[in-house]
Amino acid sequence: MLRLFNNFLDAASEYLAHRKGLLPAVGILLVILNGVLQFIPGSGTVVETNIFLHLGVIIAVLGIMLAWAL
Repeated sequence: MLRLFNNFLDAASEYLAHRKGLLPAVGILLVILNGVLQFIPGSGTVVETNIFLHLGVIIAVLGIMLAWAL
C-alpha cells in the first residue's frame, strides 16, 4: 500500500513539475464556479456550504506551494 502511494506521488510530482500553473488555475476556476452558483436558484447544499470556494482556495494554495518547491 505504501509503495503504491509512493508511486502515485512520484508520478504526480513529475506531471505537475512541468505544469506549474495547473493547480492554481483549477483552484481559481472552482472559486469562480462557486461565485456563479450563488446566482442559480435551487443549488442547495453546494451553495450553502461554499464547498467549491473552500476546495478552490485549498487547491490554489497547495498548487502555489508545490510550484514553488518544484
